[in-house]
Amino acid sequence: MAGQKKTVSADASNPLGTLVNLWPYMWPEGRADLKARVLWATLFLFIAKLVLLAVPYFFKWATDALNGRLDMAGLLPAFLLGAVVLVIAYNFTRILQLALNQLRDSLFASVGQYAVRQLAYRTFVHMHQLSLRFHLERKTGGLSRIIERGTKGIETIVRFTILNSVPTLLEFLLTAIIFWAAYGFWYVAVTAVTVWLYIWFTIKASDWRISIRRSMNDSDTDANTKAIDSLLNFETVKYFGNEEMEARRFDVSMARYEKAATDVWTSLGWLNFGQGVIFGVGQTVMMVMSALAVQRGDQTIGDFVFVNALLMQLAVPLNFIGFVYREIRQGLTDIEQMFELLEVEPEVVDKPDARALDIRKGAIAFKDVHFSYDPERPILKGVSFDVPAGKTVAIVGPSGAGKSTISRLLYRFYDIQDGAITIDGQDVRDITQQSLRAAIGMVPQDTVLFNDTIAYNIRYGRPSATDEDVQTAAEVAQIGHFIHTLPEGFATKVGERGLKLSGGEKQRVAIARTILKAPPILILDEATSALDTTTEHEIQSALDTVSKNRTTLVIAHRLSTVIHADEIIVLRDGQIAERGTHAALLEADGLYASMWNRQREAVQAEEQLRKVRESDDLGIVLRGQPAAE
Repeated sequence: MAGQKKTVSADASNPLGTLVNLWPYMWPEGRADLKARVLWATLFLFIAKLVLLAVPYFFKWATDALNGRLDMAGLLPAFLLGAVVLVIAYNFTRILQLALNQLRDSLFASVGQYAVRQLAYRTFVHMHQLSLRFHLERKTGGLSRIIERGTKGIETIVRFTILNSVPTLLEFLLTAIIFWAAYGFWYVAVTAVTVWLYIWFTIKASDWRISIRRSMNDSDTDANTKAIDSLLNFETVKYFGNEEMEARRFDVSMARYEKAATDVWTSLGWLNFGQGVIFGVGQTVMMVMSALAVQRGDQTIGDFVFVNALLMQLAVPLNFIGFVYREIRQGLTDIEQMFELLEVEPEVVDKPDARALDIRKGAIAFKDVHFSYDPERPILKGVSFDVPAGKTVAIVGPSGAGKSTISRLLYRFYDIQDGAITIDGQDVRDITQQSLRAAIGMVPQDTVLFNDTIAYNIRYGRPSATDEDVQTAAEVAQIGHFIHTLPEGFATKVGERGLKLSGGEKQRVAIARTILKAPPILILDEATSALDTTTEHEIQSALDTVSKNRTTLVIAHRLSTVIHADEIIVLRDGQIAERGTHAALLEADGLYASMWNRQREAVQAEEQLRKVRESDDLGIVLRGQPAAE
C-alpha cells in the first residue's frame, strides 16, 4: 500500500512492541493540538500521583492529632495542626486528586478516539484495496465483527498503556521510598514480595484466560456471520421454510459462545480471588508488623493507620496493573485478526510509475490473454480480439466459457498471467486503477443497490451531479415515469440490496447511474439475462441509447440482445471458437447457430404456452368465472 504506514503486527506476548507500533497514532504527526493534550494529560497525571501520596499523610496526622500524639516538629504552622483542619485537608486532597484524574482523562479522550478513528479508517481503506478474490472468499458478518472488536481493542491499548502503566510503576517506586525512609527495609521487602507475587500470578492467570477469550471471540464471530448471512438471504429462507434450521444453526454457535463466555467470567472470578488472597496476606503481615511496633512504642496509632492507608492506596494501582495487563492482553487478542487483515497484501496494485489513463478514442484490445483463477484450471487460453472505438463487440458462449472473466480482467479486478490488455495502446497494468475504472461504465447482471434513496443510487455514478442531472439520467434510462408515481419520488428508499424494487427497476437504476457517469467505455455483463422477455425488450431499448457512440463490450447469454453488434465473439473452453456478425455466424452453421436455434425454440415454446394460458383464462371469463391470477 503506497503511502500507508507499515503494517502493525499484533503479538499478544509483546505489549511493548505493540505500544511502539501504536505510538504514531498516540503522538500523531501534524496534530500539534493533540500532542499538547498528551503533554498536559501527562503533567496532570504526575501531579495527581504526588497529591495522592499526600492523602495517607493527612490521615496519619489527623489520627495522631485526635490521639494527642501529633508532633510535627515545626513542619506545619500551629493553626494547621488541629484535627478538624487535618481531616478537612485529608478529604480536600482526595477530591483534588480525583479532579486531576478526571481532567487528565478528559484531555486524553480526543487523543484516544483519534487513534481509533485513524486505524479504523486505515482498515476500511485497506479492505477496499484488497482483491475481488479476497472478498468473494470472506464472510461479511465475520469481517465486520473483527473490525468492530479490533477498534475497541485499539482504544483499550492506547488508553491504558499511556494513562496507567507508567504512573502506576511510578507510584510503586515512591511507595517503596516512603516505606524505606520511614519504617525500614523489612516493610519494603514485604511490599516487594507481595507486588512480585501479585504480578506473577496476574500474568500467569491472564495468559491462561487468553485462550478462553480467543475461543469466545471465534464463537461470537461465527454466530454473527450466520446471523448476517441468514438475514441477507431472508427470501431464500422463506422460500424453503427453513426458519427453524437457521435458528438451530445460530443457536449452536450461540451455545458455544455461551460456554466460552461463562468460562471467561468464571476464570475472572478465580483471578480476582487469587489476587485478593496474595494482597491480603501481604497486608496482614505488614499490619501485624506495625501493630507490634505500636505496642513497643516505636510507632504511633497514626503510623499504624498510615501503613494501612498507604497499602490500601497501593492496592488500587496494583489491582489496576492486573486490570491493565488483562485488558491489554485481551485487547491484543481482539485486534489480532484485524491486524492480520492489514497484513493481507492486495493482489492487484499500481506500479510505482503508474500513470493516469489517457483516453483518446477508447479502443480496447485483448492480445493473447492467458488467465486462471487457479493454476490447475486455466480459464482463458490465448484470447485475442479488438473492440474498435465507438463500436459494439459481443462475447457469447456456453456457461463457464470465460465470458464474465473478460469483464473482470478489463476492470483489472485480477491481473492476467500472460498476454496484454490495452486501451488506446496503453497496457492496463501500467495505468492507475482509479483512472482505468473512471473510464469504464458497468451494467451488471445482478444489480445490487445501497440501502438508500433512488436519487442516492443514481447519483452514485457521479456524486457531484445536480438533481436535474439525476432526473435527466432517469428519464433516459426510462425509469423517470415510474419514480414520479412513487409517493416519495426520488427520495424513496430502495431497501437492503434494492429488494424493494423489481429486477427491471433495479436494472434501470443501474443504467441511469451509468448514464450519469458518462464513461467512454461501456460493459454490459449479461444485463438482461435475469429478466422476462417483455422487460428485456424495454431494458434493451435503454441500453441501446446508453451504448450509442461508446466503445461497448457486451457479455451476453440471450443472443437476441446482440444481433446488432458489430462483431460477435463465441467463446468455448476459454478460446475463441467463432467470430463474425450475426448473419455470418448463422450462415456458418456452427456453435453460434446451434445456440441461436435452441434459444429461438425455447422462446417460441414460451410464447405458445403464454397464448394457451391466455386462451384458457378467456374461456373461464366467458363462462362467467373470474380468471385465475
